[in-house]
Amino acid sequence: MHYGALLTAVAFALAALSCPLAAQHPLQEHGPTRTAQENEPSAATQPHTGTGGGLDSEAGMQHLLADHQYLRMQAQLGYLSSDQAQFYRGILANRTNQLEQSVQLLEPLVDRVTASGDKTREKLLRMTLAEDYLRLGDWAKAGQAFRVLDDRLHDALSSGEQDEIEMPLKMLPLVRENPPITADPCGPFRLQVSNNPLGLIDVPVLIDSGSHHWMLDPTSQFNLISRSIARDVGLEISKDSATIRTLTGRPIQVHGTVVPQITIGGRLTLHNVTAFVFEDGDYSFKSAGYRVEGVLGYPTLAAMGRITVSNNTIQVDPAKEDDPNEGADRLTTGAQFYLDGDQIIVALGRTRGSAPDSPSQGSSAGRFGDSAGSDEQMFSIDAGGQQTYLTSRWFNEHAAEFKGEKMEPFTFPDTDSGPRSAYVAEDVPLVIGDTAIELHNVPVLTQPLGSAARDDVYGVIGVDGLDQFTSYTFDYRTMHFSASTE
Repeated sequence: MHYGALLTAVAFALAALSCPLAAQHPLQEHGPTRTAQENEPSAATQPHTGTGGGLDSEAGMQHLLADHQYLRMQAQLGYLSSDQAQFYRGILANRTNQLEQSVQLLEPLVDRVTASGDKTREKLLRMTLAEDYLRLGDWAKAGQAFRVLDDRLHDALSSGEQDEIEMPLKMLPLVRENPPITADPCGPFRLQVSNNPLGLIDVPVLIDSGSHHWMLDPTSQFNLISRSIARDVGLEISKDSATIRTLTGRPIQVHGTVVPQITIGGRLTLHNVTAFVFEDGDYSFKSAGYRVEGVLGYPTLAAMGRITVSNNTIQVDPAKEDDPNEGADRLTTGAQFYLDGDQIIVALGRTRGSAPDSPSQGSSAGRFGDSAGSDEQMFSIDAGGQQTYLTSRWFNEHAAEFKGEKMEPFTFPDTDSGPRSAYVAEDVPLVIGDTAIELHNVPVLTQPLGSAARDDVYGVIGVDGLDQFTSYTFDYRTMHFSASTE
């Protein structure tokens, strides 16, 4: 599990985890910076194909999970023992945002897995449950789950995994007594949005009769608010604070609060909105002349339900609608997307003729073989990042296309990582469901970034990639993503 423009636009839906080298987010280097070596299965866990043994099945499922091959995992459940199947059904339910189902499947396994002494399974189980509670808005239970995870398994967590859990581990105790967020029923509506100087989307929000513009960031697990806005609207701010570093890459202090009521676009009203208060200077960008007033994260997106972005507007079909007949119009076409920590992973199809170049990257061997020959490629959509790029994993399958081409300097925006060399792919054909699309002029990295969160996907679609679509939709109710270039 990896904690971590219009939607940027909204890829709203999407959220991706970034690393210090690949960080594109103007506010944070999203979460963990696990090295690629930390993500590689050891020799003992490499999948053995051709048998149906429990050890082979367990290793194979872990291999597929690390590779985000969720559909293939679903197809293998029948080969597992009943306990194994329950375990991985719970993991898959988490990835598909079926949170109550995930909790029901995984909670009964905690004592048994803990007693087994298998630290790898226990870590995955506890991290998944903690994430379930967090997305469900059960602040007290989520805080307790992250604390127990750290107490029991701190030494078993990689440095990247410790980064992943830093924010919830330290911040949740500040809001453990906060009530859960609720939303009033609301009909579909359209709102005008604007791109801020950072190139990301600002959404109009109303708090205590005051109008504000908050940045939409689906990669954020939390809502955030500046101290000046919190003070102006009279919010009660916790006396206790937490010092965190993974939000911006440097140590900052945050406090907890709850906003009694927020209205988005003048239509969707949310109550008891838990938010974390940051100092204004920590989210101020002098070079761009921009100060962030607040950030709308996952809890808000979940309430928005289905979001369609086009022409500087967002069409919202709320998760809780006032007309029950309206809810029948749900997106069931397009590509499936998954939530993995604060990442949004979307399964995009290959176009004809885009098969791997080398035999070693051909069709997968056995039930748990390499996914290079799979019909799907997993991409991360980073609505909080300006830059679209293809990773070295994509390059390794298309290297022949760049023979004789010159590399160009490439620098990730808003980072100090310095320039690196990359090819440029003029046209990148992809398939979203049954819809063929193309991305244009996309940088192609030839070397791993050193972050498992980036290196194990084929590419990252940021704001500049999303802006190449005339419209795109994320439906959190059905977990489908679609796009149009017409």
